[in-house]
Amino acid sequence: MKTTAIQLEKPSFGKLVSLKVKDITELTKFRLSFLVVFSAVMAYLLALHATSVDALKIIFLSLGGFLVTASSNTINQIIEKDSDKLMDRTKNRPLPAGRMRSVEAYLIAGITGVAGIFILGVMFNPISGLLGALALISYAFIYTPFKKISPGAVFIGAIPGSIPLLIGWTAATGSIGIGGVVLFAVQFFWQIPHFWSIAWLLNDDYLKGGYKLLPGDGKTRTTALQTIPYLLCLIAVSVLPYAFGMCGKISLAVSLITGLFFLIKGIQLATDLSDKSARKMMFASFIYIPVVFISFVIDKI
Repeated sequence: MKTTAIQLEKPSFGKLVSLKVKDITELTKFRLSFLVVFSAVMAYLLALHATSVDALKIIFLSLGGFLVTASSNTINQIIEKDSDKLMDRTKNRPLPAGRMRSVEAYLIAGITGVAGIFILGVMFNPISGLLGALALISYAFIYTPFKKISPGAVFIGAIPGSIPLLIGWTAATGSIGIGGVVLFAVQFFWQIPHFWSIAWLLNDDYLKGGYKLLPGDGKTRTTALQTIPYLLCLIAVSVLPYAFGMCGKISLAVSLITGLFFLIKGIQLATDLSDKSARKMMFASFIYIPVVFISFVIDKI
């Protein structure tokens, strides 16, 4: 009986490089890192008093912020690789799927973290570098393990998630200042209902991984109602940039309208407790930050 050996075609070097880049992009959560960069750059532009913008500074700020966030996300995935295997959403990530070894991930985390903090500290000022280090440490080593302990992890995670606004502000001014604090507050109060809308949709998957990220008893009216005070606080703090003369009436109107839209979606979720409403609330949160921050910058110009 004749047997035919089937030779598997080895992927080309270019294909291997492409797959590795894709894995690194997934490991560092490129899209999330981009949001961090966006927030830092918006704060930087708002803090500038000069009419002209140094494009090279924007590039360095973007690179430094991206690298710090990439390191944080990589450490997060190293710590959570065993839990990621249990969840449908994360089981195909490079580490749980076995496409990347932990030593590679540690190397990526170390290089990106040190490089990002160095860029922020040297190209701008030590405060920006220290804030970058604080964001990395609090996200990777406090927020990440706390996710398995208490839903309060959401509040902890909102701090490193808002620090990019302080980084952008201090990069431009050399100090945190009231403007940096105001922008930090806007992003902080945005993050909590934003994340709870996502946690609502992914609650079953999170429970498989041992995470209980919704407050109360999961997908209940009590849980949905808890988003409302934070949405109201978000609307309140979004008035502060206008109150402190950071922007004009157009951006004030934009922030109030988008904040009200976000609030309405939160009320809808609390009314019908449906995944459909949670998804609409999540999309409303995606709209809020870019629209509001861009309006702040344009209105200042």
